[in-house]
Amino acid sequence: MATTHDQRPTTRIGYGFDSHEFQPGIPLKIGGITLIHDKGLGGHSDGDVLLHAITDALLGAVAAPDIGALFPPSDPKWKGADSTVFLREALKRVHGAGYAVANIDASLILAAPKIGPHAAAIRVRTAQLLGVRADCVGLKAKTPEGLNLENAAVAHVVVLLEKRRNPKKLRKKTRKKTKRL
Repeated sequence: MATTHDQRPTTRIGYGFDSHEFQPGIPLKIGGITLIHDKGLGGHSDGDVLLHAITDALLGAVAAPDIGALFPPSDPKWKGADSTVFLREALKRVHGAGYAVANIDASLILAAPKIGPHAAAIRVRTAQLLGVRADCVGLKAKTPEGLNLENAAVAHVVVLLEKRRNPKKLRKKTRKKTKRL
């Protein structure tokens, strides 16, 4: 039975977590940015711990399958894959469910490298990937004191989604803006 009232919640939240071990001989990517460091994060894909946690937070917010179910590490297709592919799929599912990202808040836990000098670039790149302003991306970095995690990086992310008022109208406005560019 069709209804004229949208019963979806106005907001939804999601939580994502990821961790990877540092390994020599691979580039270090965090938040879509390659950082200079003597080790990178091992993983089946490019090991971008922050984008993986964001992806899981987005998927969880709309009750979609998690990153491992959508992009199984057992599938050679995803070996070395750029994590932006996973994030884009999660965003597609968020938009398909009628939501948009309002903001995210992320905490990185790692001993090195220091994130402070790179935080602004990571926030800007993450905001670009999510289609939000940089002031809608919170990023904090902590050291793993007393946790015995000196050879790993961990990311915790929460995301807030807002219901899109009229997804069809928003798509038309986006197309018009794109044509003008």
